[in-house]
Amino acid sequence: MATIMTKNKKKKNKDAHVKRLHNYYQRTGFYMFIWESLKKAFLPLVLVVIALFLFNNYVYNINDGLQKMTETFSRTSLLITFFASETILGLIPPEIFIAWSKKTSDPILNLVILATLSYLGGILAYYIGKASLKIGAVKEYLEVKMAKHLKNTKKWGGFLILVGALLPLPFAISCLTAGMIKYPVKNVILFGLFRFLRFAIYAWAIFSVVN
Repeated sequence: MATIMTKNKKKKNKDAHVKRLHNYYQRTGFYMFIWESLKKAFLPLVLVVIALFLFNNYVYNINDGLQKMTETFSRTSLLITFFASETILGLIPPEIFIAWSKKTSDPILNLVILATLSYLGGILAYYIGKASLKIGAVKEYLEVKMAKHLKNTKKWGGFLILVGALLPLPFAISCLTAGMIKYPVKNVILFGLFRFLRFAIYAWAIFSVVN
């Protein structure tokens, strides 16, 4: 009997926590933010497709370039380069690698690997950001000169990760910043899963252009 009462109490506490969280997100505009972010992600997607189409038809045959890329570099070296880029500021646009995956013998598998590496690169960037706080100059700069900005950033930390995961912005930078503001890692892991959605959407668009 006591065990059942304990379980019921835990369930009630969990339900109450979920309800409070829902009310908070609703009050602060979190759900609307997700919807607006998804709509904003649509425009860059259209622009990427148009740019690829024009470039492919009037500048340089993308398929030839990707074929050469596949023949010149090994799959392992490309994946390592991609992971390094997705960890360190996202210097190389992931769209290049998404297009490359289409030219491989197993495009879906390689796309999943790319999305996973991008996701893991973001998580690693988070810990790099967190570790950077051990550097005195960085910590002082954040706590003194960026105090007001960081207060707002902490409040909307989940939005920061969501925007980095969905929109054509470096995901690594969002995660790095999250680590520097000590945003809960469990939320980074959760919101970062939208990275897989971005790769799926962009792959659908890019695969339609690349033969």
